[in-house]
Amino acid sequence: MTGPVVVGLDGSPVGMTAAWWAAREAVDRHLPVLLVHSWTTQPLDVPIAQEALSKQRYGGQVLRRAEAELLHRYGDLTVTTKLVSAPASAALLDLSDTATMLVLGSRGHSSAASFLLGSISLHVLGLTQCPAVTVRAGDRAVEEGWEHPAAADRDEIVVGVQEEGPITSPLLEFAFTTAQGRGTPVRAVRALPSSSPLTHPRVLSKPADTGYEAEERTRFAAELAPWREKFPDVPVVEQATKGSAAQVLLSASVHSRLTVVGRRRHPSHLTWKLGPVAHAALHHAPCPVAVVPHT
Repeated sequence: MTGPVVVGLDGSPVGMTAAWWAAREAVDRHLPVLLVHSWTTQPLDVPIAQEALSKQRYGGQVLRRAEAELLHRYGDLTVTTKLVSAPASAALLDLSDTATMLVLGSRGHSSAASFLLGSISLHVLGLTQCPAVTVRAGDRAVEEGWEHPAAADRDEIVVGVQEEGPITSPLLEFAFTTAQGRGTPVRAVRALPSSSPLTHPRVLSKPADTGYEAEERTRFAAELAPWREKFPDVPVVEQATKGSAAQVLLSASVHSRLTVVGRRRHPSHLTWKLGPVAHAALHHAPCPVAVVPHT
């Protein structure tokens, strides 16, 4: 896609960390950045008067300050700003129709309420039409640059590929494109179910666990072969490990620059859901997390 990298800002340091990540990604992908602030959806602790004009002025200051900081680090980056009156979630979801990705900040690992804009971010993650990335506040590798010592052992893009077939194409496209821009390998991860006939019918024909696991790894390698061919410069590590999908993914994400998970698209904005693996990654992965919608 050629749409912008859209960042939701609320004026907090959390949003600025997200903006730093978005700017680097935009530079790598040769895309513009669009900074968005909803003056009607500001943090409760913003020390300004409640009048609409004061909120709009504050929002304008947030956008100008963020724009100046990004251009100071990335002089050739194209940055535009948008001050909106619509609720933050509505504005971001509208922009997701034409954006390459949305980028949001996250305050920490604790709960749904910890995300930038609270439950709004989870709502956006569940309904966005494009990939959405959450970036944790205080991530020094993001704030100070990937050359910082804090990033020394974060040298992979991890993508969870639990399902088979074309459904995984959006996840792999996003992961490989990101890895190509950053010059990093892709670690494609799949959790293998316990070798029991009750949980995996194919095991009936494979009495030895080693035979079953070898078969699954061969199938996984075959699924990834077209992506190796499409992105020949991106090294690929295939990891198929026994365990729950969430546990296997989080274990693989320890040294990741970005963890990519998927979620199904929903036919209505009235209903949305993030699966348990996406929830686990968002709350516990030590790196930015991309949630990619698929059919």
